[in-house]
Amino acid sequence: MKVALVHDWLVTQRGGEHVLEALCELFPRADIHTLVHRPGAVHPRIESHPIHTSVLQRVPRIHELYRHFLPVLPQVIESMRLTDYDLVISSSHCVAKGIRKPPGARHLSYVHAPMRYMWDLFDDYFGPGRASAPVRVAAHAVRPWLQKWDRESTAGVDRLLVNSQHIAGKVRRFWGREARVVYPPVALERFCQNPLTGLGQGGYYLWLGAFAPYKRLDIALEAFRQLGAPLWVVGTGQEAARHTSGPPPANIRFLGSVADEALTGLYRDARALVFTAEEDFGIVPLEAQACGRPVIAYGRGGALETVNPRTGVFFDAQTPEALADAVRRFEDWEPGFQPSDARSQAERFSRAAFQRAVMAEVDALLSKA
Repeated sequence: MKVALVHDWLVTQRGGEHVLEALCELFPRADIHTLVHRPGAVHPRIESHPIHTSVLQRVPRIHELYRHFLPVLPQVIESMRLTDYDLVISSSHCVAKGIRKPPGARHLSYVHAPMRYMWDLFDDYFGPGRASAPVRVAAHAVRPWLQKWDRESTAGVDRLLVNSQHIAGKVRRFWGREARVVYPPVALERFCQNPLTGLGQGGYYLWLGAFAPYKRLDIALEAFRQLGAPLWVVGTGQEAARHTSGPPPANIRFLGSVADEALTGLYRDARALVFTAEEDFGIVPLEAQACGRPVIAYGRGGALETVNPRTGVFFDAQTPEALADAVRRFEDWEPGFQPSDARSQAERFSRAAFQRAVMAEVDALLSKA
């Protein structure tokens, strides 16, 4: 059986790329098709596969500018031709699911989210203060067309998988289709191998993620400015200049990008992880819990499926005041927390469980061919 793996772009190693890496392990002889590839940017297991790119790969500085090409990405993905494949598996949060499958092939799509910046998170990306006036005007102009394409492009998908019940609801609401939930793989091994002793010694709260608009780092920064409690921030991204211009308050530290091998220590020494995004699934809270640490999370989206009342505290509005109140409630809640409860919760989302579920879905799809 000849398999094609399709992914939106390969320019950094984040949650979607961890899913692709696990798929590469399942299908070691598969070809990869993607819009843009920055060599060396993703896991060696992905890089070891033949990688085919689109015409965008020839655009100068495309690895930095690819987001600006959003209005033409549907046409670009449809122009990529797949031939002689029996099975197409797309890993999609933008346009990958819109690839045209070869005659006789079957298409299984693992959807991280409908095109979030054109649906419910539109204002987070293109609202006042989030983008320049010309970009906002252009986004409003193309939004109806991109929503229509996002919905209609699912017609070429034979079986839809999603990463959470939260996204299954969005698929039902935006696309009018049903999808099966397969939780994504979380690389728990390196986080679970350490003993659940000597935790929280750093005394700081930890925020970790990409500096993207919907991650809402701004909430954490303002809440901890008010609280005066120590907050360590790990990450970088498109909003780095906005968040790091000028000296931060004395209680807030920006650590920038951190090597994977250092993350375990940061998690273990943190008092708690602060999670401010309405995430489609959210791997970071599971990594923290695998290390035996609790989570203070915004109570919507995937966090409701990965954090429970024994392993964290929720806040119900994306405001600094709501988060600050949750931190105060956490201080009363914390004495009853058991690190073993957090690790047990994380272990439900293993890589092996993901791979077994995907293979069961592939078998079910091919049995109908």
